[in-house]
Amino acid sequence: MKISALDLKEQITPIRRQLDEAIREVIDNANFILGQPVAKFEEDVIKYSGAKYAIGVSNGTDAISLSLLALGIKPGDGVICPTFTYYATAGAVAGIGAHPVFADIDIDTYNISVKSIEKILSRRNKFTIKAIIPVHLYGQCADMDNIVRLASQFNLKVIEDTAQAFGAEYLSAKNKDKKAGTLGDCGALSFFPAKNLGAFGDAGMILTNSEEIAEKIRILRNQGNRDKYYHLVLGRNNRMDAIQAAVLSVKLKYLDEWNKMRRQVAQYYNKNLAGIGIKTPFVSIYSTHIYHQYTLRTASGLNQDFIHYLQSKGIDSRIFYPVPLHLQECFKYLGYKVGDFPESEKAAKQVFTLPVYPELSESQKDYIINSLKEFISG
Repeated sequence: MKISALDLKEQITPIRRQLDEAIREVIDNANFILGQPVAKFEEDVIKYSGAKYAIGVSNGTDAISLSLLALGIKPGDGVICPTFTYYATAGAVAGIGAHPVFADIDIDTYNISVKSIEKILSRRNKFTIKAIIPVHLYGQCADMDNIVRLASQFNLKVIEDTAQAFGAEYLSAKNKDKKAGTLGDCGALSFFPAKNLGAFGDAGMILTNSEEIAEKIRILRNQGNRDKYYHLVLGRNNRMDAIQAAVLSVKLKYLDEWNKMRRQVAQYYNKNLAGIGIKTPFVSIYSTHIYHQYTLRTASGLNQDFIHYLQSKGIDSRIFYPVPLHLQECFKYLGYKVGDFPESEKAAKQVFTLPVYPELSESQKDYIINSLKEFISG
């Protein structure tokens, strides 16, 4: 049996007619950049997320970069972000000339550690810290109450990297039922095809509750102009494609149901993997989990051993992420070394994923579970 990490064909088939009609309408109108489809998708996301403003952009990485620029982050500024995440978070920081200042992660959620942030802010840093980018990793929110508290205390901007958690809800008493991406100054979304809400190519979005920030981002994404050929600032070409917006408007209608089905798959795994010596995903009391990834952790042996066995059985298991960012060659210039962030380094050697998409059949889930048990039992 072969089981992929994600089967987009299975996802698309039931809604193919709606998608074809939406794409055909864009083609018939021949307006392929921004325009009405993007404006409609922005409105759809505002209604869904509760954010006051939503600005469609070219991809999730650019969503972070544009947020930083709109919030006044300049070359040489320091931006705190977790070392255990995808490259794009820190890459967007470095891409505008700012400096990633890495933090360790919480042992249970794998999200950025508040204690690690506090440690950074309490010491003398070689860069002036101006912002924090918490990543809502794997599908659940970071500890936003405490992150926002620290940001307010130290006058820092907060950009939520919500690439993996669009649709997750924050459940604290202070911010009850707010959607991920609406708790900081900006929320950066990615609609890369493999995300829970994925486009048919690259696309991204920025959420904000500030009219001023929203207007800055609209200008920055469109070559620095509000009116064509009149450039107000040095902008960028980070506009959203109309076809991507049309596709995403269709798929957004199904996002909550897809996320619910991912939770059901995760609950099935949790029940059937209990007591076999591996750590199933921890869900915090302040967040729902939408399981962009279903991430297990082994305390005995290395994750590479697990994924090699599962892959030999046709199961597309992966490691997110095998090398923390502070140990990546591209960030060597920052001067970090092995041992600086022990929780992240440990997680990189111990975590691995199982397929978790909504269309998994019961026989596929059982095959995955039995294969994992076979490997553990030797």
